[in-house]
Amino acid sequence: VKMVQTDRHIVFPLVYRLIELALILPVATASVERAFLAMSIIKTELRNKMGDDWLNYSMVCNIEREIFAKVDDDAIIYRFQAYRFRKGTLPPRSSV
Repeated sequence: VKMVQTDRHIVFPLVYRLIELALILPVATASVERAFLAMSIIKTELRNKMGDDWLNYSMVCNIEREIFAKVDDDAIIYRFQAYRFRKGTLPPRSSV
């Protein structure tokens, strides 16, 4: 804050950048650790041959679970069924 108030961040841009990175580091480290914890939950010994794409999709669903919790299950089911013909069809949507 003092560097910006005295315009020293213009004179010493590398020092200012180093201070910025040092202040951001704990936040970045915590999010990376959270992602690795989620990956260890998803990719277990029983599922060790999971492909990269499937792992990425599963990781996004796990990390952003608050957003995915707001999506209605029926909407997901009907969207999935609409992709291509399935052997079984679901009952029509109810107006409830």
